[in-house]
Amino acid sequence: MIIAVDFDNTLCINGNANEQLFNFLIQKQREGVVIILDSCRTGKRLMEAVKFCREHRLAFNAVNQNIPASIKMLGHDPRKIYADMYIDDKAVKP
Repeated sequence: MIIAVDFDNTLCINGNANEQLFNFLIQKQREGVVIILDSCRTGKRLMEAVKFCREHRLAFNAVNQNIPASIKMLGHDPRKIYADMYIDDKAVKP
């Protein structure tokens, strides 16, 4: 299983860690789930987000990119992050 998660207003809300979400993702990662940071951030702001998450005990399997197994399965590397679950404050389930 792969979970793609956003940073702004999802993992971090108003400068504070969403502890419930962090705990959920850390537990899922312990169970073997791949966690990908899927953020619009780039450069220094992206590195700040990654550092913030590490400080809250969450290290990602990938950041703004697909994992090699997904690329192999799909036969190419699409722009959209491939995941089984997307956690994002902008998400809407149709």
